[in-house]
Amino acid sequence: MDFDTKIKIALRDDLEMWQKLNVTAFLMTGISGTQNIIGQPYVDKDGVQYLPMSQQPIMIHSASGAQMQEMLQKALTKDVVISIYTEELFKTYNDEDNRAMIAQFATQDLNLVGVAIRGNKNQVDRLFKGFDLHK
Repeated sequence: MDFDTKIKIALRDDLEMWQKLNVTAFLMTGISGTQNIIGQPYVDKDGVQYLPMSQQPIMIHSASGAQMQEMLQKALTKDVVISIYTEELFKTYNDEDNRAMIAQFATQDLNLVGVAIRGNKNQVDRLFKGFDLHK
């Protein structure tokens, strides 16, 4: 299946493994919750049904905090959707506190540890130019 959009995630390169997994999961809930990317449920041979997943591939990249901040500033001028995760969210335990924490910072002061973007393939690829694929 060919898509006219692309989904990419950037994770700060100094995170612990559990943090990378946690941030990726949260960022994708932001993208999948607002975009029409979810496919049909999965059903095994025994007829057991499982939840559907994204129909689109998701590319994961590594970046420094400065690279992500620069990319965010550029992304804000494009026709893309953006999900963010900041370092402070590792210390909060619910969605209300998460939103309150983000609201304390100006855009340029966000301490980004993860950014997910979905948009036109060419725009997303340009935004992630120079970012290494996560290893």
